[in-house]
Amino acid sequence: MNSLSLEFAGAALDLRGSRCLWWPAQRLLCVSDLHLGKSERIARRGGPLLPPFDGVDTLARLSEEIAQLDPRIVVCLGDSFDDLAAAEALPDAERMRLDVAMAGRDWIWIEGNHDPGPVNLGGTHLAELALDGLTFRHIAHPQSELGEISGHYHPKVILHTRGKTVRRAAFVHDRRRLMLPAFGTFTGGLNVRDSAICGLMEPDAQVIMAGRSVTALPLSGLLR
Repeated sequence: MNSLSLEFAGAALDLRGSRCLWWPAQRLLCVSDLHLGKSERIARRGGPLLPPFDGVDTLARLSEEIAQLDPRIVVCLGDSFDDLAAAEALPDAERMRLDVAMAGRDWIWIEGNHDPGPVNLGGTHLAELALDGLTFRHIAHPQSELGEISGHYHPKVILHTRGKTVRRAAFVHDRRRLMLPAFGTFTGGLNVRDSAICGLMEPDAQVIMAGRSVTALPLSGLLR
């Protein structure tokens, strides 16, 4: 899997094309915004019917990352479920796949705005996690400390080139903070040009486009 190495707040991290973060020194895998149960939640609330395979696909990709990396710690950075009812309605096959992925690991569920309460799936539930100079939380704090890692905004890049439109999920980082793209299927995203994202970042921030090739761009260049 393609990846880009990043020195961030004293930690050597890999930003992977699969949209997850790997911290080799801690054997820590971090994914954000799985939004398991999104299609079920939308149907339950009378919205349009989506193919009910988003959870299967999300967990298959997560299981592949775990099989490749064999992490000691897995951090799910909030909004792991689309709401609490979706967590309770998780199909047996998906629950079993999640059980297999969690077995033998320190599994940490960071609370998100979609899933603020506990779920009966094991693991540890935290508002945020501080570990060796890094702080993992769901939503970036406007006055964050050095070493903040967050999700929530589902950052993506939209480029118009040669008559084509390219949309790619993306990491965004500056000296103080690192924002992860959404890992879940059907999660969509917010353009990195939006003030909710770029307004948090310093002028020299970088955008790392995920996918088959991992490409770094200056955020300032996308704002022109």
